[in-house]
Amino acid sequence: MDRRSFFRKAGSAGAAAATASVLAAPAIAQSMPKVSWRLTSAYPKSLDTLYGISTDVSKRVSELTEGNFTIQPFAAGEIVPALQATDAVTAGTVECAHTLSSFSIGKDPTFAFDTSLPFGLNTRQHISWLYYGGGRELVNEFMKDYNIHAIPSGNTGAQMGGWYRKEIKSLEDLKGLKMRIAGLGGTILSRLGVVPQVIGGGDIYPSLERGTIDAAEFSGPYDDEKLGLQKVAPFYYYPGWWEGTANVMLAINLDKWNELPKPYQAALEAAASEAMSHCLAKYDANNPDALYRLVGAGAQLRPFPQDVLKAALEESRKLYTEYAASNPKFKKFYDNWLPYSQKQGVWARVAEIPFDTFASSQAQAQQPAK
Repeated sequence: MDRRSFFRKAGSAGAAAATASVLAAPAIAQSMPKVSWRLTSAYPKSLDTLYGISTDVSKRVSELTEGNFTIQPFAAGEIVPALQATDAVTAGTVECAHTLSSFSIGKDPTFAFDTSLPFGLNTRQHISWLYYGGGRELVNEFMKDYNIHAIPSGNTGAQMGGWYRKEIKSLEDLKGLKMRIAGLGGTILSRLGVVPQVIGGGDIYPSLERGTIDAAEFSGPYDDEKLGLQKVAPFYYYPGWWEGTANVMLAINLDKWNELPKPYQAALEAAASEAMSHCLAKYDANNPDALYRLVGAGAQLRPFPQDVLKAALEESRKLYTEYAASNPKFKKFYDNWLPYSQKQGVWARVAEIPFDTFASSQAQAQQPAK
């Protein structure tokens, strides 16, 4: 082969390689398109854990997609009010939101299943139901009517029973009480004489201070302390029987979800799951110290009277039976959820509850001497 022939062939090979490189680049670019979303949170920035899941998910999605899929989070009120986050996603005003499905029970009480049911599953059991009990499939089938795809993305764990300006000594003290409470807990309490009010987190303190409401529940010690509720309502009750868990939904506009490349959908799922773990861990780390601080600042811890708990439990079961009889969507969930709940209760009574009860009862005795 002469030199001229060699360089002619080498040049052809090089041109072919260059062409292949040029052709490959757009293909790669097309598989990782630039996507920019907005996320509205139902929470103010002062609630660093609940608002923090929005920034955490946004950051992680960007990292997983090498900056090609970005989500800009906004606090409650910056785009839409806290309680309109779900509506904004349905309408396509924003692509996604962090919120509680239970804020929407006025449209349909079936929304409550995604968040929690009063006297229902605890946090681990609820997550188990969502991922392994058919819960997520039911939720997303239901959410299609609202143009939403839902991903579990955060959780508060078991909550407290709220702040009260006056002491609750019996069921009678609930009569006429104006209380900020969302979800089915408010519906149940209304049957016991309470006047429930649905108010965004940032508006609770001024409402209590002005006397517009007499009591308010929000979350647990870490978040409640940030809202300063102990300054205007000193009696702090437990347990928060209406939210033994509270799943925070990443609500995504269904059309936008379906448009996403599969790798971006996977990135959202992974980021949401990671945010869930960190959210729970952060609450477990911070709630004990916050409770000590609140009591030190004058909060008066009180257990709910037994007659209140028993009456609320009875009304909750009546309410679910009534909804199931009149609402086919609620019934479909309930027929799945109830046996799963009962099965989980058996296991909890065998292993989880006895362990937790004994271990916690011995904790004080095992503390080192000061």
